[in-house]
Amino acid sequence: MTDTSAIHLPTLTDATVCITGGTSGVGLQVARQLVAAGTQRIALIGRNTERGERAAEEIRSLAPGIWALFVSADANDPDDAARVITEVTSSLGAVDILINSTAAAYTPRLLHDTNPADLPGMLMQQALGPMNMSRAALPGMRERRGGVIINVASDAAKHPTPGETVIGAAMAAIVMFSRTLAMEAKRDGVRVNAVTPSLIANTGSFERVMGDPFSAKLFAKATKQAALGVAEPEDLAELILFLASPAARRITGQVVSPNGGISA
Repeated sequence: MTDTSAIHLPTLTDATVCITGGTSGVGLQVARQLVAAGTQRIALIGRNTERGERAAEEIRSLAPGIWALFVSADANDPDDAARVITEVTSSLGAVDILINSTAAAYTPRLLHDTNPADLPGMLMQQALGPMNMSRAALPGMRERRGGVIINVASDAAKHPTPGETVIGAAMAAIVMFSRTLAMEAKRDGVRVNAVTPSLIANTGSFERVMGDPFSAKLFAKATKQAALGVAEPEDLAELILFLASPAARRITGQVVSPNGGISA
């Protein structure tokens, strides 16, 4: 039997958490619910400085003693990703939990209507950030014999959807990356899981998709399949907090779809 006694397994109250894409949407909601769970050291990563500072100030205001740090960075740049981990470690302590919740600004388009010049950017803007951030955080987690990485992708990774040929490929990349990294990192006590929602109400992505005639018609059908209700940021955050906590200490390499039954 494997000896797990040496695995570093911090509680949410003791952990330093880094959230890529933490300045809005699901990432920001995760930060809010982390504070409610007792987490005191939270880093929010994003590209928009004004929005990031505003988000960090909100998180600090939620409870006394909260250390909420905003770091401006582009996770698609490996040097920026490495700098983030260095800055967070210096300011808040070693990163115990990394949550990658980045979302590229795209509107679903059929492949024959997509400009070929846009394809590399669509793939890279979605898939590269979680890879760079995971690579940057992994050495410290391995050294401490423990850590958690959670990557937020999409059901498009698993279920073919017209208009999501390219974004589906990017999401599938995140999912397979997460599952394979889980196999590589488990011997060092590091757990890696992916969360793949479908539609997420009350987010900028939802408004963008539903504001486009083609995708609105497409996803209106999907909402009718969500017999349990279309997921909201709070739903995603609850699942992510569970996966990040010691309650999920035996769970790694899994892909969970909180989608209200859209693809059940």
